Amino acid sequence: MEDLAIIILSAGKGTRMKSNLPKTMHLIWGKPILDYVLEEIDNLNIKNKFLVTGYEKEEIKSNYLADFTIVEQKEQLGTAHAVLQTKPYLEKFKGDILVLYGDMPLISNKILKKLLDYHKNKRSQLTLLTAKISGESDFGRIMRNKNNQILKIIEFKDAKNEEKKIKEINLGIYCFKAENLFKFLPQVQANNIKNEFYLTDLIEIFIKNKKNVNVLLLEEENFYLGINTRKDLAIISKIIRKRILEELMLNGVTILDPENVYIDKTVKIAKDTVIYPFTFIEGKTEIGEGCTIGPFSRIYNSKISSKVVIQSSIILESKVGERSKIGPFAFLRPQTIIGKEVKIGDFVEIKKSQIDDFSKIPHLSYIGDAVIGKSVNIGAGTITCNFDGITKHATIIEDGVQIGANTNLVAPLILKKYSKTGAGAVILEDIPEYSLAVGVPAKVKKIKNKVLNKK
Repeated sequence: MEDLAIIILSAGKGTRMKSNLPKTMHLIWGKPILDYVLEEIDNLNIKNKFLVTGYEKEEIKSNYLADFTIVEQKEQLGTAHAVLQTKPYLEKFKGDILVLYGDMPLISNKILKKLLDYHKNKRSQLTLLTAKISGESDFGRIMRNKNNQILKIIEFKDAKNEEKKIKEINLGIYCFKAENLFKFLPQVQANNIKNEFYLTDLIEIFIKNKKNVNVLLLEEENFYLGINTRKDLAIISKIIRKRILEELMLNGVTILDPENVYIDKTVKIAKDTVIYPFTFIEGKTEIGEGCTIGPFSRIYNSKISSKVVIQSSIILESKVGERSKIGPFAFLRPQTIIGKEVKIGDFVEIKKSQIDDFSKIPHLSYIGDAVIGKSVNIGAGTITCNFDGITKHATIIEDGVQIGANTNLVAPLILKKYSKTGAGAVILEDIPEYSLAVGVPAKVKKIKNKVLNKK
């Protein structure tokens, strides 16, 4: 839209969050609060987009510079002062300017579109969104005359007890005619408890100057909720979590107990996958069709292929091939790659390793910095001793190898195709093809019947 500009206010420190992080950069299900607002803005196809920053501006700038003109509010002197910082860019702009906060992640493009249409239909100079509440709220109150026309907005902190009983609240979302916005902004005074320049004062100024001011009262619930405290963050997170899970279920994912499943907005899950309770799926995780996940599992930034079963396990920044089975109580650390039809059993930890197709690590093992081939079987209690106190070393186990229970593999090592180790062996040297290593330290014997060792 060439005749529309938008200003997102995201300059506040958010002191009530008790955090070093800018308020709008706090995460809700894998995405910053601000991202939820910006996604809805994208659907409006607005070309003139401005983001007003202040506290920790570099962190916001690094994430959004490509899509927005970043405007700095060096001193946090109120919302009117924040909007005024865009004047050098928009002073000659002839269209409408939409202004809203960056800490309202429940806002939708449909509501914003409704405001813009209402603003145009009324030929308004200033249109604001309001809502009616049933309980308590610290939003500003809408003051109307006997003819139900708006007079002004009074901030909650400045309101008298009787004024606080008013149920119609200001949502902080406005549409202005650009020329009048910048004409009247300098008239705003800091005559309030916080000694700040409030954008809300423009309503009274516009009315005094006989400009057409209109109010759009909406009945939708929750969309206007903002975030000022960690309590607000938790309340809104719960609402968004419900939306995420409902969307997944409508697209063919079975979630057995939505009250006890936690999935980030950034996660993708294909149809016919079943999610059990007390499962956390986070980051940019992708899960294929027909998987069974949980209970008591956590998956972060990982790619899970189709028909995978994951029970009571943790998977971090890893890949799991189709029809593999993980757990219970397995731990896949970052940079682990699991092939297809692999078994990673109970109390197995894998770190920065590659396990090829059809291999099995069923019980009580640690595999670190290893490359394991196809159809390898690793007995219970096997340990790759990959660290010598200074350097991490690799263990290479080729196709068809069989590792006996309680084997210690002291890296760097190569176990050649179809070799074996006996139970309790300590392997200090490479093992040739079709050989058996037994003892402490292990001694190598040649296997006579090679065929029996193949699968």
